[in-house]
Amino acid sequence: MQRGQGNGSPGELGGHKIADFVGEDKSKVSLLGHRGKLGLFLIVVALVVVLDQLSKLWIRANLPRIELLPGFLDLIYVENYGSAFGLFANQTFLLITISLVCLLIILLFLRYLAPATTLSLIAIALILGGAIGNLIDRLRFGYVTDFIDIHLQSLFHWPAFNVADAAITVGIITLLFSFYKSGVFRRAYEQNHRPEN
Repeated sequence: MQRGQGNGSPGELGGHKIADFVGEDKSKVSLLGHRGKLGLFLIVVALVVVLDQLSKLWIRANLPRIELLPGFLDLIYVENYGSAFGLFANQTFLLITISLVCLLIILLFLRYLAPATTLSLIAIALILGGAIGNLIDRLRFGYVTDFIDIHLQSLFHWPAFNVADAAITVGIITLLFSFYKSGVFRRAYEQNHRPEN
């Protein structure tokens, strides 16, 4: 039995908002229904994880201190027992739990709110691949291997990071850009600021 549209039930209103938010018909939202998109997504995730793990393997085997661009970019070996910027140091169980929750949220997002554009799909794949790469380190060693060291002589020093961190950062920036370009922010703003009748 088909339900009539617009009867005000929470499920239908939620579905309508979801469709408006991603700009697609809800019946076409799930990523699992698009083999081409799913294939691209899995390839990007796998590439990030493989590149991240291979680069960390090389770093751990060689323990380098290499100046790639003197005064700006070095390769070093750092065991990061915290999260970004060294936060939550020596809280491995907490960080693993947070990582698993984030992975679950990403997978639920893909299941129910698949990205409307290929760019946003790639962005989420970068974030997921990076999260998996760092999670593998935490599960295997209790720390994350960082090795990219950016600084400006002695004036500025960014905390060391790795391929997974870079993928997450690029993924977040790309996802926000994709949302902006597709008008998601504008539609969400308009929907929340409609005058009441």
